[in-house]
Amino acid sequence: MKKIVLLGMLSLFLIVITGCSDKIATPENNEVKIGIMLSDTGLGDQSFSDLGFEGLEKARDELNISFDYREIEDTQTYEKGLEELIKTGNDLIIGLGFSIQKDMETIAKKYPEKSFLLVDAQSDLPNVYNVTFKEEEASFLLGAIAGMKTATNVVGFVGGENVPLIQKFEKGFVAGVKSENPEAVVLTKYAGDFGNDKLGESIAKEMISAKADFIYPAAGFTGVGAINESQRSGTYSFGVDSDQFYLAEKSVVSSMLKQVDVAIFNTIEELVETGEISEKDQVLGIKENGVSLAPIRVLELTPAEQNRLEKLQQDIAGGSITIIQ
Repeated sequence: MKKIVLLGMLSLFLIVITGCSDKIATPENNEVKIGIMLSDTGLGDQSFSDLGFEGLEKARDELNISFDYREIEDTQTYEKGLEELIKTGNDLIIGLGFSIQKDMETIAKKYPEKSFLLVDAQSDLPNVYNVTFKEEEASFLLGAIAGMKTATNVVGFVGGENVPLIQKFEKGFVAGVKSENPEAVVLTKYAGDFGNDKLGESIAKEMISAKADFIYPAAGFTGVGAINESQRSGTYSFGVDSDQFYLAEKSVVSSMLKQVDVAIFNTIEELVETGEISEKDQVLGIKENGVSLAPIRVLELTPAEQNRLEKLQQDIAGGSITIIQ
């Protein structure tokens, strides 16, 4: 009888301990299921959404997870897409992009037992984990290249929407240009759209007509249009998020790499191995290998310029250069 009582008490104790754990509920002896709601431009943006999808594909191939995804063109709203991903039984729901935050928080409040990962914004909700990046740091390095190499002393920045996230790209780029060439003029225009390549072409034409010989777009598919126009016009450009050299191999000097795929893969790997995500708020910059530059192509830096760029990168990683206070 005593053994039965002791076994019963032990079982109750284990249930209590399990109930108090902050680990994410994942299936035992089965694959982890991940759902992702892609950013507004969806697959084929050659940038943000494609990177997130690549991270999941790698996790599927190397970590034996399964995943499902939704695009806004199919669900019409982020909220509906997130709800669908909940109902298909995913263990972690990922939302790509700052635009999804409001709808994700609505769903996260409705399903407090579910766990969410928000990429590119920060939520205070306890069941929403956040990954953000120091885009300004790698953008600073691109600006430094433009400041060093511009022949006209005019360069351009094209933003998608005029929101704090995209302003980080602009501030970093402008600061980098000015650090190497205080006399240079930086033309800035926000398209108000991340998915319009023709609009990007038009904005780039305006800037090139105003003598801009380097253009840095942080504007999704709109930015692809700006890059294409730069190549047609014989001027230089920079890519964003992923290495976009292949888009315009006579124009794209380098790209600001935003390691969305790596951040997603690493988070899923931790979840698979430990059953939890340890950091509520991941903030990834050069020091954390969250942002970096693609190889420099099309033009060459002198040895002095290359040394200067490396020194700037070291100073940013070490904290002696702070771009946004």
